[in-house]
Amino acid sequence: MTNAEYLKAQRNEPWREELRKSMKNKERTDIPRVKMPELNPDIRSRNYEEVNLGLSLDQALLESKRCLDCPDPQCVTGCPVEINIPKFIKCIEKNNLSEAAKTLKENSALPAVCGRVCPQEKQCESKCIHLKMKKEPVAIGYLERFAADYERESGSVSVPESAKSNGIKIAVVGSGPAGLSFAGEMAKSGYDVTVYEALHEIGGVLKYGIPEFRLPNEIVDVEIDMLRKMGVKFITNCIVGKTISYEDLHQEGYKGIFVASGAGLPNFMNIPGENLSGVLSSNEYLTRVNLMAANKKESDTPVFFGKKVAVIGGGNTAMDSVRTARRLGAEKAMIIYRRSEEEMPARVEEIKHAKEEGVIFMNLHNPIQYIGDEKGRIKQMILQKMELGEPDASGRRRPVEIRGATETMDVDMVVVAIGVSPNPLIPSAFEGLNVSKWGTITVNQDTLQTDLPDVFAGGDIVRGGATVILAMGDGRKAAAAMHEKLLN
Repeated sequence: MTNAEYLKAQRNEPWREELRKSMKNKERTDIPRVKMPELNPDIRSRNYEEVNLGLSLDQALLESKRCLDCPDPQCVTGCPVEINIPKFIKCIEKNNLSEAAKTLKENSALPAVCGRVCPQEKQCESKCIHLKMKKEPVAIGYLERFAADYERESGSVSVPESAKSNGIKIAVVGSGPAGLSFAGEMAKSGYDVTVYEALHEIGGVLKYGIPEFRLPNEIVDVEIDMLRKMGVKFITNCIVGKTISYEDLHQEGYKGIFVASGAGLPNFMNIPGENLSGVLSSNEYLTRVNLMAANKKESDTPVFFGKKVAVIGGGNTAMDSVRTARRLGAEKAMIIYRRSEEEMPARVEEIKHAKEEGVIFMNLHNPIQYIGDEKGRIKQMILQKMELGEPDASGRRRPVEIRGATETMDVDMVVVAIGVSPNPLIPSAFEGLNVSKWGTITVNQDTLQTDLPDVFAGGDIVRGGATVILAMGDGRKAAAAMHEKLLN
């Protein structure tokens, strides 16, 4: 049965027909979209409490009524892991919240995570039929978070059903979203799955890259514990390609390997003064704070608490970095971005939250030099003023410098958040892997299989940098392809 046939069959269930009859579509579309309750900006900018507070039961029940249960639900096609969105929302409308959570977990290993950090506005919600009627889309992400949270808080968490064990051992390199998604899918199919993580904490970028005010570690831990209950094993402090080799994995009996080692190599601009003390990557900054408690004075590796902090970049990582600096006491926390706000890749919600928390946005500026004091610590930066020219290959208008227009600004810390590159360790350690000029592993786009027949890869090590949900989609796709290959 195809996914479309399955959705159609699900739509014709009697209880869903009753729900459709209970309200006319005009009544449903007249309901205004729910607003997410949030912590007060003055309070939250001084602590690490989660900003979005989640929907109440009444809010979720009302928002669920906005879903029209379309015959051809395009929201599903907009979801990289193809969650049965109409079904889980209709389960909420019916107040069958356990079934809503169960529906989410049929396709997603991390529903509580995705409900918080996925860019739904660019994916499932961008396909919502409400938009064609000039209405706001159904708040799919808010409802996903609500269903997952409600189940967890109820204390009655269901474990997805798994096939009988087939005894086949599978190794996963990396415990980020791609690796966790893959592990969950393979466990459901009866495989003996072991995930190898280089760091001391499971979760990859979910733990080291996303601050707790956006994604609490407790939420990630609950989702990981679910995988443990499904039989997935985790080994930490183990660097595949160094601690254990490709040959070692074969000797231990693994019949398939999924590489999801991410893209943890920071990019820099290669401008004068970048080696000064006080200039660091967003990777280092966020990892030290999120994973090593460097924001605490008793930390073994405390981070510098800058008072005038500039973050270079306009993506979600830049927003995470600048909002972290604000929470660490920065009196002046700035985003320096060479394009206008319209071109920023960060989520609209993240930009909104940053502004509410007092972050200064200096768009159409680009650093060209950092200046240090006599001790080698950054004290100033020179910014080149920019203007927008013609669109580039990405479709965004290209930033062009305004000749002779520069500005010098006092800073005591700079965080560079202009993207990442894949870690070269795995490509160099797995002889025979084909690698692109950008350092990403080359795969068959349909199956995510590499040139090595037993090795598949997905997530940022293939994409070079993407969202949590796209990485999870890779995990699902690779699991399906590996399962089919091992069966034949």
